[in-house]
Amino acid sequence: MALGLTACGGESGGGDGGGDSKTVKLVAADYGDKKSNASKIYWEDVAKRFEAANKGYQVDVEVINWNDIDNKVKAMIQSGNVPDVLQTGGYADKVADDLLYKRSDVLSPATEKKLIPSFAKAGESDGTAYGIPFVSSTRLLFYNKEIFKKAGVAEAPKTWDEVKEAAQKIKDKKAADTPYGLPLGPEEAQGESMIWELGNNGGYTDESGKYTINSKANVETFSWLKDNLVKPGLTQPNPASTDRKTMFEDFAAGKLGMLNGHPTLIQMAKDGKVDYGVAPIPGKTGPLESTLGVADWMMAFKDGKAKKAAVKKFLDFAYAKENMLKFDEMYHLMPVTQEVADTMASDPKFKTLKPFTDVAGGAKFYPLGDTTWDAVSSEIKKSGGKAVVDPKQTLDDLQKKAEAAAEDQ
Repeated sequence: MALGLTACGGESGGGDGGGDSKTVKLVAADYGDKKSNASKIYWEDVAKRFEAANKGYQVDVEVINWNDIDNKVKAMIQSGNVPDVLQTGGYADKVADDLLYKRSDVLSPATEKKLIPSFAKAGESDGTAYGIPFVSSTRLLFYNKEIFKKAGVAEAPKTWDEVKEAAQKIKDKKAADTPYGLPLGPEEAQGESMIWELGNNGGYTDESGKYTINSKANVETFSWLKDNLVKPGLTQPNPASTDRKTMFEDFAAGKLGMLNGHPTLIQMAKDGKVDYGVAPIPGKTGPLESTLGVADWMMAFKDGKAKKAAVKKFLDFAYAKENMLKFDEMYHLMPVTQEVADTMASDPKFKTLKPFTDVAGGAKFYPLGDTTWDAVSSEIKKSGGKAVVDPKQTLDDLQKKAEAAAEDQ
């Protein structure tokens, strides 16, 4: 799993223009990994029930796989055939081109109020909300209990030094193929990097929103990783080119002692019959108080053919508790609305998600509202992992690219 027009939200915009104004065109990403759980099944069911409950309205559903959705949506925008509603990984690049309705224009106050505040805040760009959080995840440390026992590690590490100590014991006892999984390859280098940066009070930006990729704290973080985990051989051989998917598969196969993970790994570990535990992510001097939070987004285009009222009617329906709960359960993802979070918290079948939902309220996010973030994130994915080989040079290069992207805005 995974992220251009006129005045914002005006009644007279292209979105209230001609065409079949009661037909909502939805384009969505596919979270399924097989035919039986394809997202098209979910969305066509939602559309069918929406149409039954709202006579005269229709929803045209198009679901696109994650590898293709960005390029296909760009082609739609360039051809002037924009969707009315898009569900995908990011929204800020659309804000930069003035393509989107404000969130308050296409959600009723009752629906907007349901959003968990930390995720709602992450949908803002320059103080105005455009992105509507759709699904979320947070990160915790996963560890293999059997490997820990074999290595003589009594409990999950709380600090970086304890991570090193536990990993060394696993290596010395040959308890696992890889003591610590450090996926800094292109799949999600920006996520693993930020988790470690947060552990040293670092991150990608300062409080004013200025990029601080090569800050002293971040350079220290990657220097520590290089000297204490990578060089001593306590990680897989090539962290800079290893994707998260590979590390998740190794953990689910019982080959890996510990790594940072999100809720999808729960089911993978269960399927692999791994006796696992989760714990707060270790920081330099203690567990992270604020872990990494990640969200995928819904957004509405001003120049779509459907009337704004039709878009709002559909989105209010899509964000109903039964629909959001079904999607989260289908893909083992976390809620973005408080009512679904409360339901999950009180239902024993969701107990494995509780540690992740418990930390959602204080989660920290990528600079999602910055319209340059997509470009900067792409650069981090390409080369960020090299920071465990040459911390200062790699982070200096990324900082220059981030500043250049900001200047171009």
